[in-house]
Parts: sequence; C-alpha cells; structure tokens
Amino acid sequence: MDWSLVLASQGIEHIVDRDEATGWTLSVTVGDYEKALTQIRQYRLENRHWRWRRPVFQPGLYFDWSSLAWVLLNIFFYWWSEARADLRMTGIMDGAALAHGEWWRLFTATWLHADLAHLAMNAIFGFLFLGLVMGRYGPGVGVLAAYLAGVGGNVTSWLVYGDSHRGLGASGVVMGALGLLTIQSVALLKRRNANTFRLFASGIFAGLLLFVFLGVSLESDVVAHLGGFITGLLLGSLLALAPRLTDRPRVNLAAGILFAALVVLPWWWGLSRHEGGQSNRDETLRLAARNRQPSDANAAQDTEGTPIAQRVSSVAAR
Repeated sequence: MDWSLVLASQGIEHIVDRDEATGWTLSVTVGDYEKALTQIRQYRLENRHWRWRRPVFQPGLYFDWSSLAWVLLNIFFYWWSEARADLRMTGIMDGAALAHGEWWRLFTATWLHADLAHLAMNAIFGFLFLGLVMGRYGPGVGVLAAYLAGVGGNVTSWLVYGDSHRGLGASGVVMGALGLLTIQSVALLKRRNANTFRLFASGIFAGLLLFVFLGVSLESDVVAHLGGFITGLLLGSLLALAPRLTDRPRVNLAAGILFAALVVLPWWWGLSRHEGGQSNRDETLRLAARNRQPSDANAAQDTEGTPIAQRVSSVAAR
C-alpha cells in the first residue's frame, strides 16, 4: 500500500491490517491521527496527475503452465518421427501433395522438426509465448488460436511458393502466439485518456520487434513465420471483440476438444491414406511379378529347346 509508505517515510507508526468487511486498513494512534491524515491528503494532492498510476490491464493469471503439454506433444512427435521412417513423408508440408488433396499436411507439418536444435528452439519460445497466450485468452481458446495461426502460416507459404514448397516445424505456431500477444493491445483503445494511443502503439511496436528478432533469418521460412504472425493478429482481433467470451469455462473446454480433434484427425487421416496407398502399390507389384513369372519361364524353356541357328533366324525375322 502506498499510504503505508507515506506514513513510514514520515516516521508515523501504523499497522496494516485486512478486514473481511472493509478490506485493507491502516491503524494509527490517536495522537498521530491528524498528522497521518494530513500526510495522506498531501500525497494524494501531489500525485493526482501521476501518469503511471493506472489500474492493472487484466488482473489474474497471466501465464498458464499447461503450455508445457504442448511442448511434450512436440517432443513425442519428434520421437515418433525418428522411430517411424514414413511419418515425416506423410506429415511434411508438401505443396504438390496439398494441391492434390492432401489437406492434412497443413496441420501435421506443425508437429514435425528437422533436428533437435530445431525442436529445442521452438519448444523454448513456444512454451513462453503459448503460456502467456493461454493465460490471456484461456487455455483452450489460446492453444487453439495459436494452432490455427500455425496452419495459416503453412497456407501462406503454399500460396506464395506453390507446389514446390516443402517445410515443417512449429515456428508458425510460435509466431502466431506472438501475434496473439501483440494484438491484445487493441483492448487499450477502449480507454479514453491521453495515453491510450501511446500504450497501444508501444505494444504493437514491441511485438513487431520481437517478430523481426525471432522470425526473420536467412535459414528460416520467413513467409510461414509472417503468415503465422498475421493470422495470430487477425484471430486476436476477433477475440478482442468478445473479451468475456474467453473467460467462460465451457468455451475453453469446447476449444480444447476442437484442438485435440484437429491434432488427432489429420494424423489419422493422413496415415490411413498413406498406408492404404502403400498397400495398393504393394499389391500391384505382387500381381505384376506373378504375371511375369510364367512368361519368363516359357521364354526360357523355348530358348533352351531351340537350336542356335533357328534362334538367330527368328531374331532376324523380327
């Protein structure tokens, strides 16, 4: 309490207490009452135009540790892709395959990583950004919005690069989470005071600087990063229109269920189609080999039973 600091600076003994009915209270002796009251009034008078004295933007939980579950999911998919050779080919973002209807790659590519360094980088920043997003928008809504932003990054890369594009990684999700955090400054525009635009602009500028620092490099897919970031900005703007909606437990539960479905179903669909196509190709090869065997045997038998001169004349005739 700032009043307690005021009294302490003037050497006025007091007790800070909390009452269930009235809240926080300051207790002083009868002899110090008038002096304490005078000092508090003077403090309030001197600081009535203090520009940094503002209510908290949104009190409550800002960081949701359940973002660790997203990190563990990425670790699981990395282990799975190392253990199963065809998993990466089934789930990687492939523009040509996407153009032929393999839509699941937009989702599955966000769970694959090229190596441990790639995984570690996305896991660290994803844990931080996604934890803040889930704390701000709710666990279910936050993780779903960031996931869809990552899908938006893959769509953007496909639209820019076309069928030649191939990529993988959760960086689009990470940049989407950064976009969701950046655009939350829009809520400040509802306040009518002299510092509204400055606070809004500083929040947007800070988000853009972080994007340039983390998402722009020669070795990375800048287009996917930019697409994820912009998609996060757009989704965050939509969520800002209904800020109370994300506070509802049922909404977050429904969003969490939808997120789980969008993780499981694309992988199930892609693997089932891949295994079905592989089975058809294997069956075709077996039938072709079976059909070739009798003709090859007959050809060998005919060749062995035919004189050399007759075989030569036969070849010349053909």
